Amino acid sequence: MALITVRNLALGYDSRAILENLNFSVNMGDYLCIVGENGSGKSTLMNTLLHLQEPVSGQILIGDGLKKNEIGYLPQQTMVQKDFPASVKEIVLSGCQGRCGFRPFYTKEEKKLAEENMERMSILDLKDRCYRELSGGQQQRVLLARALCATRKILLLDEPVSGLDPRVTAEMYELIAELNNEGITIIMISHDIAASVQYASHILHIGDEVFYGTKDDYLKSKAGTGFMMKKKGGVA
Repeated sequence: MALITVRNLALGYDSRAILENLNFSVNMGDYLCIVGENGSGKSTLMNTLLHLQEPVSGQILIGDGLKKNEIGYLPQQTMVQKDFPASVKEIVLSGCQGRCGFRPFYTKEEKKLAEENMERMSILDLKDRCYRELSGGQQQRVLLARALCATRKILLLDEPVSGLDPRVTAEMYELIAELNNEGITIIMISHDIAASVQYASHILHIGDEVFYGTKDDYLKSKAGTGFMMKKKGGVA
């Protein structure tokens, strides 16, 4: 069974749908990029997949042994979040909170997991630094390490390279691709169509037209060719 299966999903607010009849599935090891015009409902979909928002109608089914608290999430950063006055170690450890339940402390295993993920993201030497003193790229690595403390299966990423310079953006994309190659399933909202078709195994395009399938099929589709032309022309 797929990790996530979406059936006849309608998204929106106050029972008013902004997107309807959405159907797709995400299997272990997939790299799914969600693309589309601004305001098409990409972030609304992400919030619904995370159960932070109720769908207007339809179903989101979790399978293949995945639990709701085993989904790692890297949200878009706000200025308030970028200025958060906590240490790197504290932020990464907070990714283990879903495992704690009502327990008010972290176990040795959870502390070890946080250290392993900081090392994995090459930020172990920053563990005692204040988060708000770090560069944008370092902060994103901290948030990735935090998300990895919540999951060994799937990461949901909302515009993870937003605001980063081209060099750091390329490093972040390579880092995400490495995680996918290690077996972690990726679902990523992206405005970068070039990177999406470079790295993704599957594309979900939402907007006036909806497409779900492999990136090769997307590039041949009406939705894909039209959107690529808009991006090249600077329209979307």
